[in-house]
Amino acid sequence: MKTDDFDYFLPPTSIAQEPLAQRDGARLLEHDLGRNQTRHRRVRELTEVLRAGDLLVVNDTRVRPVRLFGRRQSGGKVEFLLTTAVADHKPRPGVSRWLARVHPARKLRPGERIELDGGAHALAVERPVQDDGKPGPHWMIELVAAGATQVEELLLEIGRMPLPPYIQREPGSSDAEDRKRYQTVFADKPGAIAAPTAGLHFTGELLQRLEAMGVERAAVTLHVGEGTFQPVAVQDLEQHPMHSESYDLPPQTVAAVEACRRRGGRVVAVGTTSVRVLESCVDANGTLRPGSGATRLFLRPGSKFKVVDALLTNFHLPRSTLLMLVSAFAGFERTMELYRIAVEEGYRFYSYGDAMCLHGREGSPL
Repeated sequence: MKTDDFDYFLPPTSIAQEPLAQRDGARLLEHDLGRNQTRHRRVRELTEVLRAGDLLVVNDTRVRPVRLFGRRQSGGKVEFLLTTAVADHKPRPGVSRWLARVHPARKLRPGERIELDGGAHALAVERPVQDDGKPGPHWMIELVAAGATQVEELLLEIGRMPLPPYIQREPGSSDAEDRKRYQTVFADKPGAIAAPTAGLHFTGELLQRLEAMGVERAAVTLHVGEGTFQPVAVQDLEQHPMHSESYDLPPQTVAAVEACRRRGGRVVAVGTTSVRVLESCVDANGTLRPGSGATRLFLRPGSKFKVVDALLTNFHLPRSTLLMLVSAFAGFERTMELYRIAVEEGYRFYSYGDAMCLHGREGSPL
């Protein structure tokens, strides 16, 4: 298949700019793959879709507020998006090294100091070059806090949430609401620069209702990276350099999956990130193994799913690896038809948008 196959028309008005007042009030396009039946619901109606014995697998990553604004000595504005923490061979209190997207990147010079809020500053170290000798997309910077403030404390104090580029905010506006809503209710382990958006729909009340009816829950961790928003740039999918994301699959989650299998329940992945962790940790014998590391797993039409029986996911960007993953799970033609229906029915798309639940795959529990 070619990347162009995964393009589709989406009116700009379909891109959700704000979260709904109630998380579980989002619309839910439920599709039974085995019966080829579609229902239009609300996320709170997952109690009608899931059943006792099912296992929800959520991603407990926590989004860091890693978008920083500063000023050069000339007065020019600089924006940083911290993407990856870099191990410093000489760790110092209140100092951390990062790879960062910088705007404007061309004007920055090695050794230049940029003043940030709260008495902190950033120091431009170098701009690593690519294999072709051209400047890479990132700068290495040192983030220096006032005193010995820990980096997580500093980011909470001066950082802003790294909302994806299709969500527009007025410059200087407060991000207090986004700090609350661009975070799942089970977020625990800091490290992501984007939210696992399918998890944004859950409330404590909905989780309690599901638990009361016998739906169990387990967690994985995948720290969502910047590659999640990048469209595939090549036509031949085999040539796409899949981005890497760090993950952790704990032994207790493996045990929960095994118990779910024994009782005949379904493993329901909340989001494509949970899928990537689970399917990355299957050994050559088909056995799910706990572990941690980095995954470059690229699931696309033709890929086999060995763990996940059902998928709860948002609606994804055209030409994205996330849309390709959903197409691998549900089938290409089926997925593109469901997206057409979602556009026609006025569903809200992307991070703050509505959701889709896919179940009833051949070979999975009914």
